[in-house]
Amino acid sequence: MADKLLADMHMLFQRLLLVFFLLVSGSALAEPSTSNNATLSNLFGNVGSSSATQFLPVHEAFRPGIVEAQAERIQLQFDIAPEYYLYRHRLKFELLGGDGQISQINLPDGIHKTDEFFGDVEVYYNSLEVVLDIAPGSAPASQLRVEYQGCADAGLCYPPETVLLDLPGAEARTGGSLGAASSGADTRGDQALWWSLLLLFAAGLALTFTPCVLPMVPILTGLVLGRANIDRSRAFVLSLSYVLGMALTFALVGALIGLFGAALNIQARLQSPWVLGTFAVFFVLFALAMFDVFSLRLPAFIREPAERLGSRTQGGSIPGAALMGVLSSLVVSPCISAPLAGALIYISATGDALGGALQLFALAIGMGVPLILVAMFGSTLLPRSGPWLNSVKQAFGFGLLAVAIWLLERVIPGPLSLALWAALAAGLAVQLGLFDRGQRSGIGRAAQTAALLLAIYATATLFGALAGGSDPLRPLQSLRAGGPVAEAVDGGYFNKVASAAAVRQQLAQAREQGQPAIVELSADWCISCKVIEREIINHPSVRSGLDSFVRIQLDVTDNTPEQRAWLTEQQLFGPPAFLFYDTAGQEQADLRIQGEVPRETFIRHMNAAVEAG
Repeated sequence: MADKLLADMHMLFQRLLLVFFLLVSGSALAEPSTSNNATLSNLFGNVGSSSATQFLPVHEAFRPGIVEAQAERIQLQFDIAPEYYLYRHRLKFELLGGDGQISQINLPDGIHKTDEFFGDVEVYYNSLEVVLDIAPGSAPASQLRVEYQGCADAGLCYPPETVLLDLPGAEARTGGSLGAASSGADTRGDQALWWSLLLLFAAGLALTFTPCVLPMVPILTGLVLGRANIDRSRAFVLSLSYVLGMALTFALVGALIGLFGAALNIQARLQSPWVLGTFAVFFVLFALAMFDVFSLRLPAFIREPAERLGSRTQGGSIPGAALMGVLSSLVVSPCISAPLAGALIYISATGDALGGALQLFALAIGMGVPLILVAMFGSTLLPRSGPWLNSVKQAFGFGLLAVAIWLLERVIPGPLSLALWAALAAGLAVQLGLFDRGQRSGIGRAAQTAALLLAIYATATLFGALAGGSDPLRPLQSLRAGGPVAEAVDGGYFNKVASAAAVRQQLAQAREQGQPAIVELSADWCISCKVIEREIINHPSVRSGLDSFVRIQLDVTDNTPEQRAWLTEQQLFGPPAFLFYDTAGQEQADLRIQGEVPRETFIRHMNAAVEAG
């Protein structure tokens, strides 16, 4: 389950870096005069150029497994790594080891993709739940044969894959190759969980410095300790008891929400635009609560009895302090309610009870650290209250809006999502005092500088949206994509072969002729290959450089055993890929390209291969 935190926790570092920049700018620099897994850990992604992308083996990118198997029904689930997707039309299922027949395949609606080469297709991100109806009266099968094919957003298409899943009665749920894959995926999931715990701990710490919470810390400390004149070790034990009582209550709520989400299988339902839209509306409402548009609190029938019981609870004893912690977690303030509600929505989407418990435990511990410090060392450690506290609360509001935009990115056109990022950046720039003409110094001047940079970014992002762009980290990329491109694709420019033996033969001929060689891995079902052919291979500057190479194209459309063996030998996962060989017939491994890359990157690798001879 922790692996799912990468899902859409993919999706991964790019979105979070943007959101984190917005949050830090708003919380650290906003002035009183001015009015984006792990709640946010699922925004993480890989940062860097696509030429440096490290692709996953197919069994780590897509992990099918049996969830439930009955005589007339089989339920299986694909765990899909962040930023990877499965094609709906490439899914095939077959029962083996019996006379059972699949009468119906039940698939949820996927996400629509329109490609100029393959038309309208449906794909699945994050996870996919499949229910197979079995014809009654047949002998039970021992295995389920699953065929699938998927791609990576970074521009790599995997060949069609087949796995055998053991049905009840076999010792393993999946084939041996899948067992090895789960280890790598679990490692990524563990890393994602640690990031999510760190982020929520920081969020809890930041929630302390809001106008609803900070003034209450000294008062609450006195209630927990019961009296002022106690030694430091006793103060630590009592305050820790309070914090642990609060944290364990939060953890219990997180576990229940995780189980509730698992029961509803919200993770799979997140493919629906209606569900994503509903969640986005909730996050917008939570953001408005942080902007004081309205107050968000627990219902009175829950809050008032807890407040009455808390007022009668005496501090100064370990059980009393722990009970106060439990009760205080049930009476959350308006400043905490919105971020906490957002965290609960995310946990329900992951369906991970253990992860949900740990995440809310980390959030509560972050909120409790200032209380422990004040109990031990006194309230002199706390900063003075002031209008700056409102800036912290509003920073959470901008963060919640960023989450809403991230959710909508999956179901709205890319240019529209980019325009929303532009609007968010512009709003934060205004919050930081972009139009404030008053004299500022120190941190105020730094805030205005950040506001100016955000305004420039918002302008660039808006232009990128109008030009059809969709990447908030490279908003103007679409404006740079122009340039002279060959009108037609010359299908004979590369020598097309279909076997590894033919590749070796042509490489040998190139070595005998003293020419460098380039091997392209391609397939008819590879969308990125078509893009590279059109935008890179057919560009005059690329053609002029490749003219000196022996050009070989291995077509793996049929995905034969020989082709798969060659891919394994070369440590390739699928097309597109380019391998450069020198005049001695040795591959220049450091120049290898796998996946879709910008034209500039391809030219840089090509020129380096020419210079190396």
